[in-house]
Amino acid sequence: MADLSARVLDEIRRIARVDLEFTGEVRGTARLNEDLHLDSMAMIVVAVGLENAFRVRLEEQDAEQILTVADLVRLVVQRVGEAEKAA
Repeated sequence: MADLSARVLDEIRRIARVDLEFTGEVRGTARLNEDLHLDSMAMIVVAVGLENAFRVRLEEQDAEQILTVADLVRLVVQRVGEAEKAA
């Protein structure tokens, strides 16, 4: 799981840099709204990018519990595990 977590974090960093043109550092402790300044549109870009990269589905209600990059990494790892069990 640590390897998957690292891959998810790397993908979030890639999306932030390439798709959102974010130039700062993306750490697990970074708050999505306050530190990375992600508005609702940017969050959609991140969510769709992660869904495509990891073949998972992120639900709108998930957003309520996602405050930091680490929260988002945990959610994607959880969804990947759920998808693997369902397959």
